[in-house]
Parts: sequence; structure tokens; C-alpha cells
Amino acid sequence: MPVKSAGLLLYRFSDGALEVWIAHMGGPFWARKDERAWSIPKGEYDDGEDPFEAARREFAEEMGVPAPDAEYMSLGEFRQPSGKRLTVFATEADFAPAEIVSNTFPLEWPRGSGRVQEVPEIDRAEWFPEPTARIKLVKGQTPLLDALGERLGRV
Repeated sequence: MPVKSAGLLLYRFSDGALEVWIAHMGGPFWARKDERAWSIPKGEYDDGEDPFEAARREFAEEMGVPAPDAEYMSLGEFRQPSGKRLTVFATEADFAPAEIVSNTFPLEWPRGSGRVQEVPEIDRAEWFPEPTARIKLVKGQTPLLDALGERLGRV
């Protein structure tokens, strides 16, 4: 059974241009990377758990604030290169938290060193124009932008 993950894709329009809210992955592996080092706020969920509720929970854990109260649309399920299944929900929101406070996880770094440290799941999040987000998002998540564009009638 593939691992299941769910996430939220916030979008807005700035001077008519589509922008999306994405997060830079935390930890030493990603620290010096920018292209293909960003993700939508997302996380895994268990069988029987509602994917939308899981997506909202994961957003709050990674952003440190609740997801915007809004009407969300389903963008569908996307198979990631790892085999994971990512279910995505999107909404238009002008999200602007005062700060990002992500949850952390233990990571052995450098790998094989025996040194375990707590690192944030994400270290920052920002609004990006959709063409820039295509370059920054991990490759498996760029189809989310296509699906959003189709739903918004911008393709």
C-alpha cells in the first residue's frame, strides 16, 4: 500500500498574476538548495483519516498557524516519484503570518555520524509567481500547478 500524504496549496492574484504559497524544506540537506527544494505544506496520514483534515493539520504543524478558513477545492491525487500518493486541496487566500514556526523532527546528520539533531520540517515559506514556483517546487509537485491552472481556467 503506498504512503499517503495530503497538503494545501494556497494561491492569490497579484496584479493579475497567479502566485502560490510554498515552503522551503528544512534541515542541513536542503540548507544550500533553492531550485527543487520547496514544497506545498503537506504530510502523511493514516487509513481512515480524512485527507482534508490531515492537510489542515499538517499545514498548521508546518506553518505554526492554522490554515485559512476558506472554501477549498480538491485538485486531486498526484503520484510522487517516491510512489507516495499526494492529495491536494487549494484555496484563494491572502495568507500573511507574522512568522513561520515549523514543527521539528530528529535527523542523524551527517548521515552515519551517530549525531542526531532536531531540525524544522520547513525553514521558511513565501509567495511566488507561478512560473518561479515551477522552478522551486520539487519535481513531483509541479503537476499541482497544472491542475490549479486548469481549475482556474488559466491554461
